[in-house]
Formats: sequence, C-alpha cells, structure tokens
Amino acid sequence: MLADHFDAFLLDLDGVLHVGPDPLPDAVDAVARLRRSGKALRFLTNDPRPTRAEVAQRLTRMGMEADIAEIVTAASATAAHLQKRAVATAYVVGSRGLREELRGADVEFVAQGQPEVVVVGCDESVRYSDLRQAVTLITRGSRFIATNPDPTFPTPDGPWPATGAILAAVTAATGVRPRVIGKPSPPMFEAALIGLPRGARAAVVGDSADTDVLGAHQAGLTAILIAPEAPSNVQGGDPRTPDATITTMAGLFSPREPLHRPLRLTFPWPQEIRPGVAAVVLDERGDVLLVRRADNGLWGLPSGHVELGETIAHAAVREVLEETGLQVRVSRLVGVYSEPESQVVAYLDGRVCQFITASFACTPVGGALRPDGVEAVAARFFPVGEMPTDLLRMHPQWLADALDGLIGAYR
Repeated sequence: MLADHFDAFLLDLDGVLHVGPDPLPDAVDAVARLRRSGKALRFLTNDPRPTRAEVAQRLTRMGMEADIAEIVTAASATAAHLQKRAVATAYVVGSRGLREELRGADVEFVAQGQPEVVVVGCDESVRYSDLRQAVTLITRGSRFIATNPDPTFPTPDGPWPATGAILAAVTAATGVRPRVIGKPSPPMFEAALIGLPRGARAAVVGDSADTDVLGAHQAGLTAILIAPEAPSNVQGGDPRTPDATITTMAGLFSPREPLHRPLRLTFPWPQEIRPGVAAVVLDERGDVLLVRRADNGLWGLPSGHVELGETIAHAAVREVLEETGLQVRVSRLVGVYSEPESQVVAYLDGRVCQFITASFACTPVGGALRPDGVEAVAARFFPVGEMPTDLLRMHPQWLADALDGLIGAYR
C-alpha cells in the first residue's frame, strides 16, 4: 500500500483533510493510522492569515491531533525563508497571523525608511494606503515577497479576492514580480521538510494538480492526488501529473493503489509563455553569425522576443539589426521550438518565462558588425567547424536544423 513507501507525509488541508469546519470522510482515521505507523506528518496550507497555533487548534477540534511544529502555513514558510536569509526589516501587507509569524523570525516591521523586503499576503482589511506604500518601497528598491499566489479563496458566496489579487495590483503598479513562497513554489516544501531525518522518504498529498502536485515535483517529492479520478488535462511528462491518485485519505492504505515513478522536474515552472525569435545568419562562405551575450557571457545566435504589433519575421530582422548592426533578409522558416528544458528562462527579477521560438534562416544584405554592448558585447562570423564551445544550450539544435535544410521543424 502507498503508506508503506514513505516515512513522512506532507498533507494539504482544505480539500484533503477537511472542507470548511468539517473533516472529510476517512481523514480523521487516516491521520491516526499514519501516526500509529510511525509516519512523520506535516500539515500544509497556503492560507497566510492564521497562525500555526490557530491551525493546530482547528485540526484538533476536528479530531486530528496536530502539533504547532507540524504546521506549515504560507506565513510561517515566508518567515522561515526570510530568517534563513537573515532579513531583518520588512513592510508587511497582511494579517495579524502573518505579522506574528514574521515577528517570531525576528523580522522588524518598518513603517518609515527603507525596509529590506515588502511582504504581501491576504488580508480582508487591506487599504489603498497599504498598496501605495508597498508600491513606493518596491520602486525604491525593497525586494518583493509574496506569501502565496492564490488569486481567490472559496466562500459560501463564491470566490473572494485573495493574495494573488493584491499581488496583481502591486505588480501592475511596479512592473516587478514577487518572489513567491507558498505552493507551488519550492520554499513551502523546503520549510515542511525541516526536522525530518536525512534521507526520509516524503510524499505530498493534495487535491490540486496545479499547486500540490506541481509543487511536490518542483521540490523533488512524490505527489499523491486526492480526486475522483486522475486528471485528464495533463499529459505524460507534465509535472502536474500525479504519481498516484486516490479518492480519500483511506486510499493510502489500499493494496490496489499503484505508485508511478516520481517525476523529477529539471526546469523552473514558467509563469508565462512568450513568443521568441532566432536568426541563423549565413554569409557567402557559409559562416554563421554569433553574438556573445552581455547577460551571461555565452555565445549564441541573435535572438530575442516578439514585440507588440510586429510579425515574427520582422522581429528576427529587428533583433539582428539591434544586436549586431547587420541588415538581413529572411529566406525561410527553419522551425518552431518550445522544449522547456532549454527554453524556460529565469530572470533576476523573479520572472520565469517559457519561450516559443521561431527560428529563421537569414542572409546579410547590408550594414556593418557593431555589437550594441547592451545585449551583445561581441559579434562575428564563425566557420561551422570552428564554433565556440560555450554556446547557449538550445542554439546548436537550431543551427543544425538550419544547415540540414529543415523547414517547419517542431521541437
């Protein structure tokens, strides 16, 4: 049975152990049985409003024994993240519970001056002045930290705005994306693993493929989904695919539930998809144009993103001109590429983008090599047999397909 494969279980709360104030079927018995079997337990919630003590009391009232040390909320995970990085000052937009957790991590609340971070969580009493101050501080240089990304939380009247809605307002005003701590981000799960023996086999049990399953796989953990049936909107290799699916917590003890080999996610999960272009520029000798990028020092084909209002072919021509000073003519489409292993890019400001890149074969028609110094610090033509070894990861494939004469390749 599934329970025998693991030493520890990281249990989501709402939708797994309870709905509102009522425990779900089999939840109370399952938690007790896991304890009798010697399993370590962690109780996880993305709700940043309550303290861990309040969550423990709520579970105890439902009949599930829970110690404060076993509770991990988005607020307590945020506090642990800041304490690990020795953050001492913060401006906080959030609940009393969030403030208590941060205070326990020796984070001082700063209303005046310039704090190291701005922490944003859900709070029903958020005012415009709170958002205004957060925007001002982030614009001046404070780092932007979010307890969790959830845009809404359920109520009897339907969904109400949650942390994600507040984050959207601050991001829209600053142009800065936050560092997110709660599920599905790894810091939430890292906080839950604190105190477990080295090498302990841990599994996440949750009811959401987009947060619990994805988050587990991003943290390198097994993901067990509680749902009427396995999700049909994900395909093999998708990190939102659970390693096992059960209908209630009792499924952990069923001898019939299969466990698949856990997926190991090898790239950060993207927040957005953006169109990109690359240009394979060959001169009359068949040499290929490469640029040394300013951001990472690696060589690569001229490449970039598509701007509003332009075609992808125009974008390729523009990128070559901006980066190298050469004017080129597009001769053909080589291929369209979306392999996340090589085309998910994590930026310093917290953005994680997956690019869908159209690669074009191009011919020089004018201009002169003048790298712009902003995106490219050097530009030159290389014989195909004498390419530099420090090439960007995906670019050799784009070049190989262009030289093979492929048209309309998809990878």
